Amino acid sequence: MNAPLDRPAHPGFWEAFRYWLKLGFISFGGPAGQISIMHQELVEKRRWISERRFLHALNFCMVLPGPEAQQLAIYLGWLLHRSWGGIVAGTLFVLPSLFILSALTYVYLAFGDVPLVQGIFNGIKPAVVAIVLFAAWRIGVRALKNRLLWAFAAASFLAIFALGIPFPYIVLGAGILGLIGGKLKPDLFKIGGGHGAGDKTYGPALIDDDTPPPPHVRFRVGRLVALITLSAALWGTAILLLPAGPLSDMGEFFTKAALVTFGGAYAVLPYVYQGGVEHYQWLTGTQMIDGLALGETTPGPLIMVVAFVGFVGAWGKELFGPDLLLLAGFAGACTATFFTFLPSFLFILAGAPLVEATHGDLKFTAPLSGITAAVVGVILNLALFFAWHVLWPEGTDAVPFAGDFEWFYALISLAAFIALWKYQQGIMRVIAACAGIGLLYTFVAG
Repeated sequence: MNAPLDRPAHPGFWEAFRYWLKLGFISFGGPAGQISIMHQELVEKRRWISERRFLHALNFCMVLPGPEAQQLAIYLGWLLHRSWGGIVAGTLFVLPSLFILSALTYVYLAFGDVPLVQGIFNGIKPAVVAIVLFAAWRIGVRALKNRLLWAFAAASFLAIFALGIPFPYIVLGAGILGLIGGKLKPDLFKIGGGHGAGDKTYGPALIDDDTPPPPHVRFRVGRLVALITLSAALWGTAILLLPAGPLSDMGEFFTKAALVTFGGAYAVLPYVYQGGVEHYQWLTGTQMIDGLALGETTPGPLIMVVAFVGFVGAWGKELFGPDLLLLAGFAGACTATFFTFLPSFLFILAGAPLVEATHGDLKFTAPLSGITAAVVGVILNLALFFAWHVLWPEGTDAVPFAGDFEWFYALISLAAFIALWKYQQGIMRVIAACAGIGLLYTFVAG
């Protein structure tokens, strides 16, 4: 089938609003799955942005602290509809997850073990393994254009999987090697796009490789100062309005967490565990593990587990008395979410104009090409981490393959991957099918 020849029309604000709202409800699979969903819809189907511009934006988001998929949504929303477009895209990316996760946390705390919810989650977990593996494959096919970049991906996988090197050091090393490689072998570090020779072509994009930058994407010092001032005022006002005690502590703690989340949710989980469980004692270690399971199987960034921590912490402290536990829990979840994600808006809205100015400049794109290649290896490690927890649920670091192998869930993962890869089924359809299978299996086996 030939690629379309016409450039798509610019979407209206409310058309984009509806897409970002839909994305907030279907963004399963962690950052890899979410980025894959956005690529399928915005690059391949709607053609609102070219592949090269998409990857250029993604590279920038990868090196920032915070959830890269949400930051990518902010970036693309900003490109399309200025600052308000970015704010709407980033907010709607997490808002459905906040309400869904809060509702599930309420059920978890108020009613304990619910077979219906447990069965659905049992089916979704192996589907998530397949989604992340599929996304790693898709991103790898696009980003790993030569043997050297494949070597970057392999080295980053070994570094994080076998050596336990923290993700920030992997990013730094890949960026430095990319910078050096861009000078020695510049052709090997050009970011591949959807319009180059040998690449799959989706047709002309609204924001294409050669599209002149609109006025609102140009860097202005006055705008940067205004953004920093406004963000600081917003953060300070929110902190002052919080009552002293657990909510104020959450505001300060999750602000710090937002600034150290290089590498995504699993990079910051030890920090959240230490603060939430050991220092503030908002929840127990077992509850933290249960919250991670809920976070893995709901839409939105995996770091949304902070909403679970805030909900359980405020509920347990009975902030508004024993009769208003739900209100207290939701206040805690909102507090944790607001302070965790606020910095992402500043990072993108302030930094994106500088990034757009570097589009096509090899001295900037070469390090980012190296980083993207390294991130493929990290995503593969994340997929294996998911698979280990799903297929050996009793495994520990000391005895990784303890307990029985969950062969039925392995079959679900395999079937889900084949459905995504070979039959090109939509992610939501695969998730729904796996949830139904998991529910049926839980009741039959139980």
